Amino acid sequence: MPSTSMALTPGLTSFLKSLKTNPIDTSIDNLISLLKRRQIRHSRSCAIATAYLLLRVVSFYRTTDAAKLIERVQGVGRRLMAAQPREMVVGNIVRRILGLIRDEAEDEREAEFSLSSDAGSDSRPHTPPQSNKDFETGLGIHDHLSVRHEGSERSSSRPPFNSFAPTPAPISMFSLLSHPDTDSSQPGSPAMPGSPLGRFPGHAPSKDIRAEVIDGIGEIIDELGQVDDQIAGYALEHIHSNEIILTHTSSSTVQKFLMKAAAKRKFTVIHAESYPNNHEATHATVSGTTFADEETMSFESFQKPLIAMGITVILIPDSAVFALMSRVNKVILGTHSVLANGGLVAAAGTRVIARAAKVHQTPVVVVSGVYKLSPVYPFDYEALIEYGDASKVLGYEDGDLVDKIDVENPLYDYVPAELVDLYITNLGGHAPSYLYRIVSDHYRKEDINF
Repeated sequence: MPSTSMALTPGLTSFLKSLKTNPIDTSIDNLISLLKRRQIRHSRSCAIATAYLLLRVVSFYRTTDAAKLIERVQGVGRRLMAAQPREMVVGNIVRRILGLIRDEAEDEREAEFSLSSDAGSDSRPHTPPQSNKDFETGLGIHDHLSVRHEGSERSSSRPPFNSFAPTPAPISMFSLLSHPDTDSSQPGSPAMPGSPLGRFPGHAPSKDIRAEVIDGIGEIIDELGQVDDQIAGYALEHIHSNEIILTHTSSSTVQKFLMKAAAKRKFTVIHAESYPNNHEATHATVSGTTFADEETMSFESFQKPLIAMGITVILIPDSAVFALMSRVNKVILGTHSVLANGGLVAAAGTRVIARAAKVHQTPVVVVSGVYKLSPVYPFDYEALIEYGDASKVLGYEDGDLVDKIDVENPLYDYVPAELVDLYITNLGGHAPSYLYRIVSDHYRKEDINF
């Protein structure tokens, strides 16, 4: 009977627990449902759920054929991306896993080619020793100038090749060392159907590439857990004493970045509250209180806020950003996803902050893990914007007013690359124009539009 935990407490934590007991197809359907309903929303939550699901898909797909494994992962990836096209980190994780499979398949082909080349070079025409025992006694080729035949005297020279005497076929040293148990078949011929190898000599048996792919997915999962700490390692290079920093939303990446700098330097943080979609979490982050969100609770909570570390934090409404920007030394922002052209999709209100910073010539720094970097170009950036519950802007209890106006509540903004000065990822700091090179390093061309 399928687990009912998903229906009771939908979210990342319950999904990861259900993966241990639910069948693969059920788990795929569960994640698709969670993505469609936006019950898993944050970028890292979606990336973790996708990585764990594909880890289970690869583990339970019984094949050694890389092409079939790629086809299976592509099929699952297409379904996940179709469930929530705006959640680009899902496609990013799928592309990286497809790249792992292709890399392992190429390594296997190169290894087989190298082995076959070595076998071909060792199979030169010469007279080899007659048995494995001769290798053990150290006999060389010149010790076999004469051959003893059963029922005859030892001759002074080798019998001709057209002799009726049973002469063993040529065998290479590579074949002897690789396949010592070759008494039941001719060394230079293909193995019989009953042979455990079933391959020509010089060819390595086909290995199960799933083990290497599983290890690679494990490394991706570890990266997702360590990315904030890796980015925070660059904080002291970019935040200096007595600076005034402006930030936005309750991004855990930004908070760890600021807290790392706060351990050694004193500065002031102006925090825009990000109303109406993230203001509750922002207030909880600033004050150090707990915010009742399953996805947030699944990660490390900030029990010690910046104010407890001696940092002055000023919480302001979003409308006051432009008025205070002239006093700000640096803007540090989080992001939902980063596009290949250097633009980003971030929480609503980010574009206003970036434009205000541009007017006042204040540098804008965006902190983001590489897993958020997508090969997608914003040909239609309006299609990337997701809209949420309009009642957060104007309550449904104001019925007369709701009937007269149209209310929209965008959850995200698109920020063009020219409004960003620097990206800080777990690989270091990069200019927006450099991001395409990182895309080329992380994703294979054949997987961009899988």
